[in-house]
Amino acid sequence: MREMSVSEQRYRAVLAVIAEGCTVTEVAARFGVSRQTLHSWLAKYEAGGLENLGDGSHRPRSCPHQMGAEVEVALAELRRAHPSWGPRRLVFELAKQGLEAVPSESGVYRALVRLNLIDAGARRPRDRKWRRWERGTPMELWQMDVVGGFVLADGTKAKALTGVDDHSRFCVSAWLMPRESSRHVCDGLALALRRWGVPGEILTDNGKVFTGRFNQPPAEVLFDRICRENAITHRLTQPRSPTTTGKIERFHRSLRAEFRTDRVFKDLVTAQGELDEWVVDYNTKRPHQGIGMVPPAQRFGQQPAATVVAIDPPLRRAEVRGDGVWVARRASAVGVVCVNWQQVSVGVAAAGRNIDVWVTDDVLQFFDGDHLLRTERRDNTGPVRKKRASIPIRSAAES
Repeated sequence: MREMSVSEQRYRAVLAVIAEGCTVTEVAARFGVSRQTLHSWLAKYEAGGLENLGDGSHRPRSCPHQMGAEVEVALAELRRAHPSWGPRRLVFELAKQGLEAVPSESGVYRALVRLNLIDAGARRPRDRKWRRWERGTPMELWQMDVVGGFVLADGTKAKALTGVDDHSRFCVSAWLMPRESSRHVCDGLALALRRWGVPGEILTDNGKVFTGRFNQPPAEVLFDRICRENAITHRLTQPRSPTTTGKIERFHRSLRAEFRTDRVFKDLVTAQGELDEWVVDYNTKRPHQGIGMVPPAQRFGQQPAATVVAIDPPLRRAEVRGDGVWVARRASAVGVVCVNWQQVSVGVAAAGRNIDVWVTDDVLQFFDGDHLLRTERRDNTGPVRKKRASIPIRSAAES
């Protein structure tokens, strides 16, 4: 036996009242509905016949909190112009435009999903185990790091020494350098200190350009020395703990997305000029979600000028270092230098460069120009050949 559709059942109930003369109360009880429901079926049948007895749309006639068309268009334009902006920033910018009935952040998120302007599946749930911390005043602590990815037209890649003030998120350093070396990093640090003042503390990771505390034997690199001479407490993160320097990592994310580090720059000078312009906008105009949607400069304020202790490069004179001898080596393609069968890594950044080694009975010190790359305990004893021939003389065509 065929099962009757909803419209057919309602039609039989209507016929029982109209054709058979049954009362509404009797028919409602027979079909298991209320009298009001049966009266509505009768009204629908009189208005449109059998076709009108089906289920209509359940959509409400009006929705007071529905996003207006003008607001939705403005939202879509902002998101397409700035793909990195999230719901909170978009709500802030819509309010600045003076639109009436600015939607909530959740409403903006649903609109972005509906317009296919955001990938709902890519949203990461917040890890509630993280604990946010922040210094109470500016210049108490700087977070600093090195970030790469700046491609130049000649095929080389540059890196940047970055730094933000922990309290205000103010960018104190965005210094581009052709390669990550201790001298270049310290030049960027000195520039930041001269421009913005001397902070109480600096927090970095355990990179060799920042500290030599984990060298064997431990050594004081130039970055550590600058901090010591200027009474700055140099703090280090725990190994494999990137969330400790979360503010500088978040700055790198904004740098990649908004400054567009994936493009090719003409040269280092041009890239530095464009980066400086972006940093000014970041510090003075761009609202920051982590500090109540105000620009970092509003929190950072005007810092008094500070005297920075100048640091001279390491001395290379033999009479200062005691008994020893200079030998010359060429670093390998992976930055390894061999002295008297002892192989020492001085970093990939020094690959293929001419390295001067100061050899004593106890230690080996590796220099790239006036820049001390590494100090290593000497394992082997005995005379060391100077091996000047290990550094090939370039021909006129190569130079």
